[in-house]
Amino acid sequence: QVQFVESGGGVVQAGDSLRLSCAASGRTFLSVTWTWFRQAPGKEREFVAAITRSGGSTDYRDSVKDRFTISRDNTQNTMYLQMNSLKPEDSAVYYCAATMTPITRTAVKNWKTYGSWGQGTQVTVSS
Repeated sequence: QVQFVESGGGVVQAGDSLRLSCAASGRTFLSVTWTWFRQAPGKEREFVAAITRSGGSTDYRDSVKDRFTISRDNTQNTMYLQMNSLKPEDSAVYYCAATMTPITRTAVKNWKTYGSWGQGTQVTVSS
């Protein structure tokens, strides 16, 4: 199992930037793909971005492409999400998670695939 602690959220204005961090502990060496999800009030948790263990492959939801950048530092067991040009619709609680086995891209993007979540970090973007 891998445990996560998310941080870096805050209240910003539209157009601002934030950098989220996800510190992992536990059996991180077993993790294959790390992901960011987010959940706004009254909405289902949705995929934001994913990165493989090597960092060589990334994936994003369409609405954040060219604005968000996912990265990871395996030496620090930490993943990051650089968010630029933030919009009010980016407001949500952001969570990180990891897969322990290779799975399909579809499964990576499905929040139901994951059994362990951190407490999340709140991002609020005002217009």
